[in-house]
Parts: sequence; C-alpha cells; structure tokens
Amino acid sequence: MRTREKSDSLEQATRDFMAARPQLFGIAYRVLGSAAEAEDIVQEAWLRWQAIDHADVQEPTAFLTTITTRLSINCAKSARMRRESYIGPWLPEPVDTSADPQLGAERAEVLDMAVLFLLEKLNPVERAAYVLREAFAYPYKKIADILETNEPHTRQLVSRARKHLAAEHREPVSPAAHHRLLKAFVAAAQSGDLASLEELLAADVVSYADGAGIRGASKIPIVGRPHVSKTLVAYSPRFWPEREIRWVEANGRPAALVTCHGAAVALVTADVSERGIERIMWVVSPAKLANYAATLAD
Repeated sequence: MRTREKSDSLEQATRDFMAARPQLFGIAYRVLGSAAEAEDIVQEAWLRWQAIDHADVQEPTAFLTTITTRLSINCAKSARMRRESYIGPWLPEPVDTSADPQLGAERAEVLDMAVLFLLEKLNPVERAAYVLREAFAYPYKKIADILETNEPHTRQLVSRARKHLAAEHREPVSPAAHHRLLKAFVAAAQSGDLASLEELLAADVVSYADGAGIRGASKIPIVGRPHVSKTLVAYSPRFWPEREIRWVEANGRPAALVTCHGAAVALVTADVSERGIERIMWVVSPAKLANYAATLAD
C-alpha cells in the first residue's frame, strides 16, 4: 500500500511540474534572454523538485516559480560577467513563438527581442521583478516573497525597470505595420536601395549584429541613419547573393530567416515605432541560429 501511495505521489508531483513547466521556462527565458540557459534552469528546478517532500508543498506552481526565479537571478549574475567578454554586441537568443505566443505567460509583454535586449541593462533582481509583474501579473506581495524582500522595495524595482524601458523603447507599431516595414527593409537591403533605406530608418537607428566573434559580423553597433544605410548598401553585393528569405515569427514579432542552400545564416528582427525602424537586430551567431532553427515550427 505504501509503495502504491508513493508511486501516486510521484506521479502527481510529475503532473504538477509539467503543468507549471511552460511558465517556469517563460520566466527563466525572459530573465536570461537565452533559451539554452532557461532549459538548464528548468532542469535544475526539476531535480530540486524531485528531492523534496511534496506533502509539505501547498502550492506547487508557487513553489516551483520561486525556485526558478532565484536560480535565474543567480545565473543572470554569472552571465553578466560572461557577456562582458562577449565578442561584439550580445542579443537575446530568439525563440519561435508561433506555437505558444505567450510563452507560458498571462501576458505577451516582455518577450519582444528589443525589450529583452534593454532588460539586459538592468540588474538581475530588477529584471526578475519586472518579468513577474509585467508578463505573469504576479501581485507585488508574492513577488516580494519570491525575491525575499518587502513590498515597497518590490514596487521600486518594477518602477525603475519601467522608467528604464520608457526612456529607451518607443511604442511599437501594429503587427501588420511591423511586418510591412520589415519586408520593405529587407527588400531595400537586398537591392542596396539607399533612398528606400533612409526612408525606412529612424534618424537615430542602431544596427546590432550578434555574431559571437564570427568573421564578417560588425563588432560594434552601427549608429545613425546615414551610417547604417550606407553600410547596408556596401554589404549588399557580398551578403545577399544566393540568399533566400523565409518569413517566420520570433519572440512574438515577424522576422526574416536568411538561408543559404538551406542553412540558416542570419535572423533579422527589428524594433519598429511610428518614427520608423529604431533598431535592427541581426542574429548571426551559429549557436543561436541552430537552436532557433531546431525548434522552428514547420
């Protein structure tokens, strides 16, 4: 009888974990900006979940969320040191959201590549507080408990994060307008059409290429409409021949997957406001492209 009860308890614990898993991954991914690191965090949470007495846990999802958030914060602290020595600009690892647009959240916020990129500038605790509040609608009291702080301090953490994003991130356009402008941008970049590029780009546009040190990827951001447009025109004859475009979804936004003979060579995403294209993000890191392509829904 005890063996059967233990088996039933383990089965229930497994069901509880699997039910919470999308949310756990969603939290870890948003805090870390890396699907690979998020998977490691979820695996560690599973190992810790297996090692406890489940009879002592009243709310499995709340317990697992706390473990995952704290593990993510610790990982983010070490990741920050690693990214200081990263070769060239670091961009979040893109994820295919066509199957799960919310990525385990109650709200789709804090998933856009540009938002995750800006969140990286916050400290890990601020980031976690903002993610739990804005993406998962957690009450401030619960966030405070997870972060082992008090409610007023939690409100300050979220407020600082909001102010940081408001200062650097303009209101995005509709998905239809975003797709239209991104398609026009890719077409102009392919053809080397300087006039069209200048028309599409915001005056203070920034282009980032995350190549993790691979040859040909700019190791510094390119800033301003004249510099970005002229650089794209100069690179057009070398980069685009024999390239094909597959329109996909990444982080809830349209994206262009650039392939050469079937192999992914770049994922192009953009931050688009009413002023035009604010940021161009080129993910050309082989590891990040491979991870994205492997999970891409057919």
